[in-house]
Amino acid sequence: MILITEFMDEAAVERLTAVHPTCYAPQLADRPEELAARVDGIQALIVRNRTQVTAKLLDAASRLKVVGRLGVGLDNIDLDACNALGVEVIPAIGANTLSVAEYVVANAMVLLRGAYQANARMLAGDWPRADCSGREAAGRQLGLIGFGANGQETAWLARALGMQIMAFDPMLPPEHPAWQGARAASLDEVMEQADVISLHVPLTDQTRHMINVDRLAQMKTGAIVINAARGGVIDDTALAKALHRGQIAGAALDVFETEPLTRDAAQIFAGIQNLILTPHIAGVTNDSNIRVSAMIADHVLDRLA
Repeated sequence: MILITEFMDEAAVERLTAVHPTCYAPQLADRPEELAARVDGIQALIVRNRTQVTAKLLDAASRLKVVGRLGVGLDNIDLDACNALGVEVIPAIGANTLSVAEYVVANAMVLLRGAYQANARMLAGDWPRADCSGREAAGRQLGLIGFGANGQETAWLARALGMQIMAFDPMLPPEHPAWQGARAASLDEVMEQADVISLHVPLTDQTRHMINVDRLAQMKTGAIVINAARGGVIDDTALAKALHRGQIAGAALDVFETEPLTRDAAQIFAGIQNLILTPHIAGVTNDSNIRVSAMIADHVLDRLA
């Protein structure tokens, strides 16, 4: 039995159903008690980021062999409990890197140009050319915090625009070929020198609020920051204050400390013009959903064979 608790490409669901009894119930992501009552007897669980795969849930799924993650972040899965129970966790490594990279580069260009929030003024008869001229991406410094697959794909696209790449990643060996196209830098150097800062790190005890009041104070006045990694890596409240004060030039956030945004969590961003908010979709396009779903379907079928 396979249980799918979040959206998955229809063709991939049909492939799973053709081989194993499969329950497609994306509503269960937000119903933990109902989910716990449904996992007894399942051999595979397929999730995205909203389903909380806790030790308690795993204990209830006594026959579970594999958890397929339709994405790459694993902070919603208790990995220690999975290891203790012999449950394999399979993320869709590499299947949505292009989507994330395009999201970062597109938002960097929009925020640098600053030309796409003039609709109301123009429809009212204004012609704000001076306010909408903005800056080019070419020649700007892109600072990547985390230089894994997503960061490397982002660097590849940004170099095509003529951007200069610097990256902070103490985990990536100095001899890795990715460094041939980027300058290795300290976190201080990235914060102080980059025109665009993009985050590509998981949420851990070490990375929680790594971009905080002090780090934001290091940024150039005209710099922008993009978070398509994990909510909590940036202190949202500190970022909102920096934007309100004009301390930095803009931000794009795809992930948040509270998801979905509650009214209180959203209120801190009210009135900020140089801000792009999206609902955790940087790695989700129609194209990447097909790739991610197919990859996880393949791996799950392989493990259950």
